[in-house]
Amino acid sequence: MRSRLQIVQGGGVPQEPITTDPWQFQAECVEAFVASWTARGFSPVTIDNDTGLLERTLTALGRLAWEVTPEDIDRIVGDLAVAGRATSTRRDYVQIFKGFHRFLQTRKAAQIEAAFGVRLVCPVDEFNASRHVGDDSPAQLPPPTPERVTEFFDFLKVRIASARKYAPAARDYALFRTLYHAGLRSEECALLDQADVHFGRGPFGKLHVRFGKGARTSGPRPRWVPMLDHLDLVLRWFLDDVRGKFPDSTVLFADESGGSLHPGTIRNRLRYLMELEGRPAAERFSPHALRRACATHNYERGVDLVAIQQLLGHWTVSSTMRYVRPSATFIEDAYRRAVAGTLSELTREDPSP
Repeated sequence: MRSRLQIVQGGGVPQEPITTDPWQFQAECVEAFVASWTARGFSPVTIDNDTGLLERTLTALGRLAWEVTPEDIDRIVGDLAVAGRATSTRRDYVQIFKGFHRFLQTRKAAQIEAAFGVRLVCPVDEFNASRHVGDDSPAQLPPPTPERVTEFFDFLKVRIASARKYAPAARDYALFRTLYHAGLRSEECALLDQADVHFGRGPFGKLHVRFGKGARTSGPRPRWVPMLDHLDLVLRWFLDDVRGKFPDSTVLFADESGGSLHPGTIRNRLRYLMELEGRPAAERFSPHALRRACATHNYERGVDLVAIQQLLGHWTVSSTMRYVRPSATFIEDAYRRAVAGTLSELTREDPSP
């Protein structure tokens, strides 16, 4: 099917109608939508991931974006659920389409109505907008315990001496220590440069996370992250003894060509290392689980929740609380610490007979 698109300039005088293929016009709209992300400062990795997500969503819908109905949204969300896709994935499909449709309403509504006779109304409503990740989501399962994380890092440390290639093994150790101790997202860690490591900033040194995740309507949200739990020593060793064995580039955690590691590569690398470790599937975890472990373990140690929020780069404390999954004995442990402190105070105040 081909339609006629009239371009009306100032003064209301229409130009010669342009014959436009609706699918080609949608493809051009997608290109313009992606270009707007670049103008807003989104990172190349974010743009690449979201472009792929939008393309998969439009393919699943199988209709022109301005012809999509609420029932179409119901269908693809239902199909994803039947396929066992996580709630967060279903939400991502809906949100990326909603963002694209909002772009069409803002930039292309007049052209679409003139050419195809459709007045844009967003098909995403309160009945098919995917809920946020629920308590039954795998993303909300308990993160690895401090003991499990320590065992994994001990395995990586021992592996450095026996690995066929020293540099990648040593990089893996420093990389996953950084993900855990700094609470970074894989994308944030992959985009770190050597110049982003500032050993002299603050009492522990800090990482400058220049491409921190922002809201969907904003660009990157930079933040400074302290190098806690001796992460500064790990990164100093990495820069002094390991980084020089990779090709020269600005990238901190480089691949063997000197380029940035892709977040997918980081996930696959972690999975491979845990297979080498010989752990059962129930004891394996993802890079994002290390970020949740950072939040949970610091909270259990008594670190202020607002401090953890700033560490992780969340907009709100409520977002941080979704990351915190205290251990089964958290209440008992907190009670023992409180009682021990009270008894200690009473002992100091009670004079000896």
